[in-house]
Amino acid sequence: MDVFMKPWLRTAFSRPENTKSSTHTSPLIALQLANAARWSSRDYSGLAREGYQRNAVAYRCVRMIAEAAASVAFCTRRNGECVQQDPVQTLLDNPNPNHSRAELMESLYGYLQLSGNGYLEVVCVDDVPKALFTLRPDRMSVRTDNRGCPLSWEYEVGGRARCFITDTLTGRSKLHHMRLFNPVDDIYGFSPLEAAAQAVDVHNAGGVWTKALLDNSARPSGALIYNSAGKNGERLSDEQFARLKSELETNHAGAQAAGRPLLLEGGLDWKPMSMSPHDMDFINARREAAREIALAFGVPPMLLGIPGDNTYANYKEANLAFWRQTILPLVQKTADSIGTWLGLWFGEDLSLHVELDKIPALSSERALIWNRLKDVDFLSDDEKRDMVGIAKHMPDERGAK
Repeated sequence: MDVFMKPWLRTAFSRPENTKSSTHTSPLIALQLANAARWSSRDYSGLAREGYQRNAVAYRCVRMIAEAAASVAFCTRRNGECVQQDPVQTLLDNPNPNHSRAELMESLYGYLQLSGNGYLEVVCVDDVPKALFTLRPDRMSVRTDNRGCPLSWEYEVGGRARCFITDTLTGRSKLHHMRLFNPVDDIYGFSPLEAAAQAVDVHNAGGVWTKALLDNSARPSGALIYNSAGKNGERLSDEQFARLKSELETNHAGAQAAGRPLLLEGGLDWKPMSMSPHDMDFINARREAAREIALAFGVPPMLLGIPGDNTYANYKEANLAFWRQTILPLVQKTADSIGTWLGLWFGEDLSLHVELDKIPALSSERALIWNRLKDVDFLSDDEKRDMVGIAKHMPDERGAK
């Protein structure tokens, strides 16, 4: 019996020498493949490459979260009162000459989703913050003391390093580090992409497998077996073996050869050696991997086009849940963190708040609150304004009213 394998087994097999034997026993070839799963690296570059650049589901999740969160504006308040012309508001609205507010915040939120860490650098003129920039997490390293607390941060790019040190007197640092909760690290955060890494690998491997199957004319892997029964152990000659191999690779490999009939000579038989996509339940396996990726990021699957209960009512509720459970907590955490950091320069009375009334996805909820408060007569105007997140009346406004 002579065996010819498809290209994916080419490296595992070589044609045995054509030697005569005193017996008529067919030759035996043993195949043993590694049964351990192989996963992509978990460092920043590996996650960004396999998750963001090569996986459409993870890419869309990161973009949806970063863009939605960046669309939410911050309101600068002093002692609870909104101040439009505050220098902090000016800094946030115009962070630097190269990036708008939305671009800066989108990159910050994107880094948080990819690495679990986000870094902001402030540029000061006469010890007053005048510009904000985001820094890449993979270029940042920390130096700690004997207690594990950060002493300084170092940012290296192009062979040159910059060091950021916290002023022990004022507590100020020109570098601000944001992190997502990590139960096994006191300094660096844990990203949703890393939690979804195995599902990303499964989804990516499914895409590679599909492409390989298409290149193989959508036929599962198998072998052509030459049955030498009744022929005194006769085998294919080297010339016949090479000709058959060449014809298969030339005429029956690739997507363009799909459906082309295979003409076999006497004694040749095709034996499949792998499961078909139907046997593997392949489509559902990829969908479940996509759902797991979306779950890790907190994005409802139907917002990504993954089949399910995709009705209009469910889509509307899913979008509202996406904003309530994923976007708003992230934005509020960022506002509190940046406000506390900038407060070291601009005063402890500074706070940053989210302007909920300017979020279109929450307009229906906000309208219900306004309608409920409109006819309430046991609350003062200031109490009503406070409940909807609006500053109280100033004395001159009450007089004018």
